[in-house]
Amino acid sequence: MSFAPHALAGRAGPHLPALFRAVVALLFTCHGAASLFGVLGGAHGGRALPAGQWPGWWAALIQLVGGMLVLLGLGTRTAALLCSGSMAYAYFSVHQGHALWPIQNGGEPAVLFCRAFLAIAVTGPGGLAVDRPRPQLPGRGLKVAAPVD
Repeated sequence: MSFAPHALAGRAGPHLPALFRAVVALLFTCHGAASLFGVLGGAHGGRALPAGQWPGWWAALIQLVGGMLVLLGLGTRTAALLCSGSMAYAYFSVHQGHALWPIQNGGEPAVLFCRAFLAIAVTGPGGLAVDRPRPQLPGRGLKVAAPVD
């Protein structure tokens, strides 16, 4: 067994997209739960956002539901694209007006989530996704009986 970096990368390579997807989606889901329910310390001083408030409550709903879908790998590309778009909207509507650079305007998380979900939407879910097609094992497929004369 080799522990050389290239050998480890070769073995781990197929699993890295799924690991990346899971970490990004879990963090996003937690942020949505914090905003909607005031849990995990709450994103707004420990308080939940008022139901239906535009745009915060709706963004938090996208974070929670979209994050869960991406985490599970269910409708991954569509959910990730929606999550990416919501973060682009958040950046340009909330952060951009305060300063030019994300480091100055507090928009780093929005930019990182936007780009991470865009990458997931483009590359797909990787392994361990609910909607990923499973390869058929030999001899396990549906067999159609030959017609009898």
